[in-house]
Amino acid sequence: MLGLLAVTPRANAAPADTSMAPRALDPVVVSPSKPGHLRPSASGSTGRAKRARTAAPAPVQAPAQAGVTEAAPTTPLNTNRVAESASRLGLTPRETPATVEIVDQQTIRDRGIRTTTESAEAFVGVIGADPPGAPATFSIRGFSGDQINTLYNGIRVGPSNMTGRPMDTFNLDRVEVLKGPASLLSGEGATGGAINYVTKTPHTGAIVNEAYSSVDSFRGYRAGYGSGGSTLVDGLDYRFDISHSNNVSFIDDAYSKLSNVSGQLNYRITNNLKIWGAVEYKQDDDRFYWGTPLVPANAPGVVPTKGIVSGLWSQYYPGPSDFAGHTGQLHPVTIDARTLSTNYNVLDNKNGAHELWLRSGVQWDITSNVQLKSQVYSYSAQRHWFNNEINSYNDSSTPSVGAQGEIYRERLSVDHDQKLYGNITDLTVNSDIAGMDNRFVATALTSSLQFNAVQDDDFTNDTVSLVDPSRGFYGPQQTKNFFTHVDDAALAFEDRLKIAPSFALLGGIRFETIELSRTAFDVDGNLRSADGYPFSKNFTPVTGRFGYTWEAIPGLTFYSQYATAADPTVANIFNLRPTQPQLLTTSRTYETGIKHLFWNNKAEWTLSVFDIERRNVYVPESGQIFNVAGKIASKGVELAGAINPFGGLKLWSNVSFLHTRFVDFGFVDGDGVFQSYSGNTPPNVPSFIANAGASYRFTTAWPLELGVSLRHVGDRFNFQDNLVVMDAYTVADAYAFVDIPKTVFSSVEQTRLSFRVRNLTDRRYALWGDSGYTDQIILGSPRSYEVSASFKW
Repeated sequence: MLGLLAVTPRANAAPADTSMAPRALDPVVVSPSKPGHLRPSASGSTGRAKRARTAAPAPVQAPAQAGVTEAAPTTPLNTNRVAESASRLGLTPRETPATVEIVDQQTIRDRGIRTTTESAEAFVGVIGADPPGAPATFSIRGFSGDQINTLYNGIRVGPSNMTGRPMDTFNLDRVEVLKGPASLLSGEGATGGAINYVTKTPHTGAIVNEAYSSVDSFRGYRAGYGSGGSTLVDGLDYRFDISHSNNVSFIDDAYSKLSNVSGQLNYRITNNLKIWGAVEYKQDDDRFYWGTPLVPANAPGVVPTKGIVSGLWSQYYPGPSDFAGHTGQLHPVTIDARTLSTNYNVLDNKNGAHELWLRSGVQWDITSNVQLKSQVYSYSAQRHWFNNEINSYNDSSTPSVGAQGEIYRERLSVDHDQKLYGNITDLTVNSDIAGMDNRFVATALTSSLQFNAVQDDDFTNDTVSLVDPSRGFYGPQQTKNFFTHVDDAALAFEDRLKIAPSFALLGGIRFETIELSRTAFDVDGNLRSADGYPFSKNFTPVTGRFGYTWEAIPGLTFYSQYATAADPTVANIFNLRPTQPQLLTTSRTYETGIKHLFWNNKAEWTLSVFDIERRNVYVPESGQIFNVAGKIASKGVELAGAINPFGGLKLWSNVSFLHTRFVDFGFVDGDGVFQSYSGNTPPNVPSFIANAGASYRFTTAWPLELGVSLRHVGDRFNFQDNLVVMDAYTVADAYAFVDIPKTVFSSVEQTRLSFRVRNLTDRRYALWGDSGYTDQIILGSPRSYEVSASFKW
């Protein structure tokens, strides 16, 4: 993402209001190096010093690099960094009238967060999982899947349940989340919020290198190397990172191999003008686990488990009456203890993706109060699925689905070829309005996307035994093509007006035009014109946000906001069909809260209360059939706190209470029977989540830190009917690491050896339920052990 150059504030600006200048961090003074000495970097390491500028004998302001805000003092909840996903005004979470959370690289390392999906465990009230059809999926404030925007350095690439991929965290600087409707910043689809992945970027100063490696008890491993700093070319800074991991599952013959290479060059032509370029290549090669079958607890031979699932179930798909939903007898449900590590996927299954990012931009301080930023980007991705996806226990003997007690399986292959090109241009102006400080940003965004998909239309199926299945092979295919083109143009405005030094009004509005066209072909390559293809549709959503922040006393801020979002009624424009509703779903939120930093920045807590409604909702009932759910209403409270009371002791905790319900959700099912889910909870929405942790660092000759964390997730449902309950669970993790002094390895500034235990009590639990695969759930990982080593020099 394009960074911000430091801009000299106006002479009459309030000295205490350092946030008014459109920059990511305070000025960094660059002075000539002293002869015979190396200038320390921001991290305290030493290395090759950058050559002093001969044209500027006096100290000058060095530009803040893209996405780097290490100069800002840390706080217990990390609210002192600029959050690019929350506002284009260059504000920190404490200055934003919304709930914004940042998990930085330090937190990622300390908590052992390996993938972007695992970052959900560090956010308040968020859960995440990697369902194979839509990996890197999150549930936030009652909404999940494509109702949450996923951004890469602030750029949206499409519905998250179509474009999301598993990703290692080594190449990332941080992960941000903006909660609640957020279309002002990231466009259509952001009802539950937006998650932004920010890659590491260059810094000005001595070169710093880092390396990391780990192995775990599942025989998985991770390794990474990174380097960044100033080059011998005056004004040229670089960053390079490479990582590879093999995340081996507890499920037989399942893994995810992730590779990532990223790099960026920043070149300061003058102190007021910078150009930059970045490239990133990601590859994942996977053999996915698609879920463990739900089975009747009273079925012959089944060995029931407790605490994973409960409630009632009968076969949904294809069902005793063949595709009519669960019309059979309801049984008490369980997971068979003999299947906790069983893989039902075919032996020749494969899944993977190749992604390439190219980004470049310019940043120009036109005057001390006017700044122009512009970046162009190109993104291409090829994704591939070739799997058995459905694992459904037959609860009756039906010729079309096999014998009772067997597992009905069904194949699907899908290929994506996606190409996205775009530009984002920001104009930031600091001004004075009647003696009040004002910051205004105008943003123009354009993009053009071509999304081609090839899908198997044969749906080969068979049955296998519940225990020790003969997995077999995929079988025959017959494919058909879908081509989608989307042109998007938006104009957005944001403004912050400081009525008083402690009180600010903030608002923004986004005007957007989305031009969609879709073409489909049958398995013989003929245009499907009989069922409405090709077709086109234009959407013109207008969304925005209005709120205030009031720092009643230093460090104590009250805020409120009203915000909106919009998306097509079926949420995923890549799946939209001519026979489906093509209207806009609208969402709105009311939110108010408190953010308090005190005790000399050693203690911090936040409180948010929110009310969200999403109207004209259409929910997938089976395959591509959508039923109107009327409205989803979600209300909740989130509370988080952290404190560093003394020495090396750190304590933190957070809780989330959520009440999410369908409103006016009635429909006629495939058998002509009226069904109502009004009052039910959407899938994967827990009413209560709590996290807590403590760590202590012993100031010994070899500093030792011990830590433990607890996570509790309440009951959830795997489908709209709320019959099957994924039971509440509590897991604990523990870690210990020791920092080896430099006197041991003289050439290495920092060396850390770590040991971590995940799921300390070996709790078996249901992690996620995909409503598209209602007869199976995804299990959470059992206990595992990990050792790692990291180095910085």
